[in-house]
Formats: sequence, structure tokens, C-alpha cells
Amino acid sequence: MKINSTVLLTLTLLFLMLGAGSVSAFLGFELGSSALKGVTTPDGRPTTKFASTKTNNSQQGGVALLKEQDILKIVKARIEGKTKAAKSQKLEEDDEETNTSKQKPEEKPPQVVEEKPQPGFPVVAQSEGVTMSVQSARYSGGDLLLKVKMQNKGKDSVRFLYSFLDVTDDKGRTLSASTEGLPTELPANGPTFSGTVSIPTALLDDVKKISLALTDYPAQELKLEASNIPVER
Repeated sequence: MKINSTVLLTLTLLFLMLGAGSVSAFLGFELGSSALKGVTTPDGRPTTKFASTKTNNSQQGGVALLKEQDILKIVKARIEGKTKAAKSQKLEEDDEETNTSKQKPEEKPPQVVEEKPQPGFPVVAQSEGVTMSVQSARYSGGDLLLKVKMQNKGKDSVRFLYSFLDVTDDKGRTLSASTEGLPTELPANGPTFSGTVSIPTALLDDVKKISLALTDYPAQELKLEASNIPVER
């Protein structure tokens, strides 16, 4: 009988694989054994631990215990020392505060310097319990600045729309102006409010006096007219 070449090849490969596996297993066992040389299993028995602990304590000579009286004396001395230190610190702080209060001069309340009114001011306008007064006029940054105060002593609040503010010069010409800080509503029996009315300087070359006219919005029941406000430079 002729042996089939395929069967022969299969058997040859099988023997080669078995040989290679045996060699690999042997080499792995040898390498593992050499790596674990010198490694021992830990001793987990409690009797051995207690024996080693007693041996170590006996070698160290034991622990010296203090008497109760000695402990109480030490604690008392520390408490007394802390108390004395706290008292001395408090006395020092009190002395520093006393010296500081003696050395510190008495602060006087700041004196309010009242601004002297300019000639021709204030210019006051009143209507229905509402007051508008122009306190001063000064030139700054290319504008004429009018300091204005407003107050409502009436029983009803009053609203204003400052786009309706009319500014005219002594020749009857209408001038453009802008406001800042003036309230849109004056409450009844309220405080005094301050603001500024700004007018471009270029419109005031030959002007000596101007007038302001303002009415409430939307009722238009009152009209505030401040006339002959001096603005000559």
C-alpha cells in the first residue's frame, strides 16, 4: 500500500507541534522555578506574632508609666501658665488701646462750606406748588452749564418731559439745550432734586440773558418760567 502524501504531511506536522509544546512547557517550568527561588510563604500564625512582639518589647526595656499625681501636677502647671500668659496679653492690649486713644486727636465734623451765590442768582419760578430755581451759570468745555433745583410741595406728583423745555435768549431766539440729572417725576411733598441744563457756547456769542420755560406732561396744567438769567461772560 502506498501511504498518502497528505496523511504523511499531517502526521509530521502533528509530531512537530507536540515536540514544540513539550519543549515550551519544560522551558516555562524551569524559568518559573528559577524566578521563585528565595520566595517563602508568609507566616500567618498568631502565636508567632505574639511571641515576636513580646521579644521586641523585652528588648526595648518596656514602657515607663507616669504616676497619677505627676500627671495632675503637669496639667495644673500648664493651665496656670496659659492663664498668666492670657492675662498679661490682655493687659498689654488694654495699655495699647489706652495709649492710642490718648494720642489720637479728636476728629471734628467736617464743616459744610456754603457756596456764595453769583450776582443775579438764584432765579426762581413757581407754579402750583412746584418750584424751579436756577442756582448758578458757568462755562465749561464749550457749554454753558446751568445748575437747576426742583421741588414739589403740592399734594400731587408732577411729571415732566424735558424735550418740551423751551430755552430762549434776550432776542427771542430759541436755543437748543440738553438736561442731565433732572427728575422725570416730582413726588408730592418730596425733596429737592438737582440737575444741569447745558447750552452750547456757540449759540451765546452776543447773548446776555436767557429764559427757561417748562410745563408738566401730559396735563400741562402748570408752567414754570425762569426769566432774565444772566449768562454774560
